[in-house]
Amino acid sequence: MLPLICIDVDGTLLGSSGVPTDGVWTAAEAAIARGQHLAICTARVAVGPTWDYARRLDPAGWHIFHSGAALINAETLEVDGEVVDEATITACERLAVEHGWVLEYYSAFEIACPSTEPLAVEHAGLLGLAHQPRSRDDLTGPLVRLQFVVPIEDTDAVLAAVPAGAQGTAATSPALDHAAFISVTKAGVSKATAIAKLAHRLGFGPEAVMMVGDGQNDVSAMESVGWGVAMGNADPTALAASRLQVGHVDDDGLADALTLSVDLG
Repeated sequence: MLPLICIDVDGTLLGSSGVPTDGVWTAAEAAIARGQHLAICTARVAVGPTWDYARRLDPAGWHIFHSGAALINAETLEVDGEVVDEATITACERLAVEHGWVLEYYSAFEIACPSTEPLAVEHAGLLGLAHQPRSRDDLTGPLVRLQFVVPIEDTDAVLAAVPAGAQGTAATSPALDHAAFISVTKAGVSKATAIAKLAHRLGFGPEAVMMVGDGQNDVSAMESVGWGVAMGNADPTALAASRLQVGHVDDDGLADALTLSVDLG
């Protein structure tokens, strides 16, 4: 049985309905009862329903947010974070103005987005939040991540424009399938580096870890662990990087992965 399972959110925990299914919760509760550690591993911020999901999966454990830029303990609220430098922030702000891209600012538990564009409003809704335009200065914690929210056809252009010295990763959501989310973090930060930190904290090697995901931003994480699992709806790059494949997110593929974990390791 694998002791640690890291779970992506959009396209893995959440499908087109925007909420986890009863089948997924049943499988997760069975894994928790077996003593397995279930950790959120997402680009999302630790607020709203996403934070609730993390606490339900492991109320006293560590979870990965902000594409690996913040490891957060659900019980103590301790944050092990990686801060974005000012040069990267300035460069991203310049890109947002030049191209008309929506730019969001994040601390571990907060989001600030000054834009009133439809994509900004839609993204807040996806996170289960009411959109309230806010500036970077409204954040009370260190800035761990920036994010461009753009039409999905602009994904490659944004990734190509990510400032030197920063890390850019792309994600999508089946619940907002016309948009792409490009996270910008400190160079070298990824879901994979955060999983390594988490496994070390728990005393496990990477071979004892399963990562379940579907997106381009899950690839390095899948490759870094013993058991990379791709959802049936996964991006081709994630499928290629995986060791196992399970069903589509809307067919409870995550539940299949949790069941498979019992006989692995």
